[in-house]
Amino acid sequence: MNSLFSKYYDTLMGPLERKYFARIRVDLLKEARGNVLEIGSGTGLNFGYYTHAEKVTALEPNPKMTRKASQRATHATVPIEVIFGNAETLPFEDNTFDTIVGTLVLCTIPDPEKALSEIRRVCKNDGIVLFFEHIRLNNRYLGKLQDFLTPVWRHLCDGCHLNRNSSDLIKQIGFKVVGETRYFRNICVTVIAINKK
Repeated sequence: MNSLFSKYYDTLMGPLERKYFARIRVDLLKEARGNVLEIGSGTGLNFGYYTHAEKVTALEPNPKMTRKASQRATHATVPIEVIFGNAETLPFEDNTFDTIVGTLVLCTIPDPEKALSEIRRVCKNDGIVLFFEHIRLNNRYLGKLQDFLTPVWRHLCDGCHLNRNSSDLIKQIGFKVVGETRYFRNICVTVIAINKK
């Protein structure tokens, strides 16, 4: 884990969050209901946007971010438990959660297919899955630029792949996508899906 990235994440992301991402998070997370699992909760930027959840379990593999998220959880309006762990081996029984949330996280998970399979397992049948991700552009030149920059970017930004097409992975693993919205000339996407088992 890149300790500098963890330390300065909120500062670096602050302008983007205030100007763009906060509105996207609000619109997406109003769909979260019941018993919610958030994977890769980072420093807890989503915590203030849960309005209909009964309880949130926030999973984060970076210990430094887990500590920051735990502090943020104390100010949330819904009960939030922050735990250390990774999405490829979720420590929960099958069919535990009504909603699963991931925001700007599939890009950093070493094995996203395995993580999405685990999400399918622990999400109830007909449960809701909500993602906000950046993806590889279809533009011939910009997509190649993302490919070129990804090795250095991964090193600087805690494993983040600029060129991962997470929205395609979500569909390929078997979720039924019922809503997809693109932002910023298609570099970001929100996906609302149903877990059909």
